[in-house]
Amino acid sequence: MSITSEAELQGMKRISEVVATTLKEMRNYARPGMSAREVDDFGGEVLNGFGAKSAPRLTYGFPGWTCISVNNEIAHGIPSAHKILQEGDLVNIDVSAELDGYWSDNGGSFVLGEDIHGHQPLVEASRAILYKALGQIRGGVKISEIGKLIEKEAGRAGYGVIRNLAGHGIGRKLHEAPEDILNCYERRIKTRFRTNGVVAIETFISTASNYANQAPDGWTLVGNKGGYVAQHEHTIVITDGQPVILTAANGI
Repeated sequence: MSITSEAELQGMKRISEVVATTLKEMRNYARPGMSAREVDDFGGEVLNGFGAKSAPRLTYGFPGWTCISVNNEIAHGIPSAHKILQEGDLVNIDVSAELDGYWSDNGGSFVLGEDIHGHQPLVEASRAILYKALGQIRGGVKISEIGKLIEKEAGRAGYGVIRNLAGHGIGRKLHEAPEDILNCYERRIKTRFRTNGVVAIETFISTASNYANQAPDGWTLVGNKGGYVAQHEHTIVITDGQPVILTAANGI
């Protein structure tokens, strides 16, 4: 969406505060030995407390309030009761929701407990690259140039990117135009960021895979070459200068 009034801006700020707070509280709540469903149910309670509706459940009938992906799962992981979190796991929680007709999306990967498997450098790279990308986004900038920056920075850090997952417009729906804010350079993409537009920008930084494939469960995405992926995501308002990070409260 494009922000055209103060009421729209305040609506986006409210729902963004909700999803950001939910993500932060879920991350703090998670402990080794818990199931993903326990963490997801906690997140659902937080969302319900704000009067917000889970976006993946509302839009797609997803079997969870939030997406929780663990280790080799890239995204859209089902928060099941048999998925037990372990010390040192690479965990990604993605929280998106709707409130009063406005939608917002954010996510983040983190290491649960002690980093016994050495995932923290990947997490830090994903987070740093997200902020470097955000710092370059303003009205008039080509979307493809941000993809080029993310891919280049990932390579500098010794990683790759997932080429078929992308950030997207958001606001009045979960996914709006532009839906092709890729993590790589794609010459065919000619669109530019527009001032006052609302978008969700996300990194998918990878140790081995370059494409995401759907697992047999019909939801979970896994890498085509294995390895691990860290994702971080903020919903922002584009300006003529630095963007407004609506989901900053998530603590990423």
